[in-house]
Amino acid sequence: MILSVEGIQKSYGKEKVLHGVSIRIHQPEIVALVGPNGSGKSTLLGIVTNLISPDHGKVKILNRTNKDPEIFRYVSFMQDNSVLYDYLTGYDHLQFIGDVQGISKGQILSAAERVGMESYLHKKVGKYSLGMKQHLLLTMAIVNEPKLLILDEPLNGLDPTSAIRVRKLLLELNREGTAIILSSHNLSEIDRVTSHILFLKNGQLIEEDLSLHEKVAYELTVQEPEKVIGVLSAAGIEAEHEKENQLIVSLGDASLSQLFKQLSTHEVKVLNIEKKVIGSEERYQMIFGKKEEIL
Repeated sequence: MILSVEGIQKSYGKEKVLHGVSIRIHQPEIVALVGPNGSGKSTLLGIVTNLISPDHGKVKILNRTNKDPEIFRYVSFMQDNSVLYDYLTGYDHLQFIGDVQGISKGQILSAAERVGMESYLHKKVGKYSLGMKQHLLLTMAIVNEPKLLILDEPLNGLDPTSAIRVRKLLLELNREGTAIILSSHNLSEIDRVTSHILFLKNGQLIEEDLSLHEKVAYELTVQEPEKVIGVLSAAGIEAEHEKENQLIVSLGDASLSQLFKQLSTHEVKVLNIEKKVIGSEERYQMIFGKKEEIL
């Protein structure tokens, strides 16, 4: 067992943030933690890493209590850049970790190269951009080659090129045997690395394998959408009126050619068609409502 979280409860004053949350990760995989701001994601991650004490419940990592300091030789938690010191260089931060955990200079340089920050490794952090700070935080998190890697918004402030590189790195680390918990509001990036999602709502987890929900649908723009819904329904093709002249069409067992044949037979003019994949963003909206709540 890589991670066992059992019955975690946490309140701040009269506000109950977590209501008996449980998580189990048995093998190296990437798991996404998703929820609106204020839903308790950071509190939960803080409890897992023993930075916050729960009111009730327990956490075990690699079958040992998370209160055992030795366990953090095998666990890393990437937090926000408030943990960085402007007057130190990136290398100074990494060397401190190396001194504490007995990590060689070669291992430090290798981690920096994997993230892509070797060119500014010896600059003071006060001169870093937000993206450079994110690179340093990630390098600090992977330098000890952890068995469990916990990341809180790792893509924050990254340009598209850096985001792609980080995504590839996470997939590489996972293939190498690292379990990863990824908290992020970037749902499109989550879909690229995992289908295992933990939605945190009202202090409770809704655990889903999105591969069970994932399906391809088509967004059609047509005239007289209500008429078209009836035409498709008669052919066993599911269609929903989304907005104005747009329909969401799920083919089921039908093919795309059968769809167009049915539309052509009834002289339906398709003004536009776009392919849609139902993923974490759509499931988020189904669970939480407005997408804006995640920001």
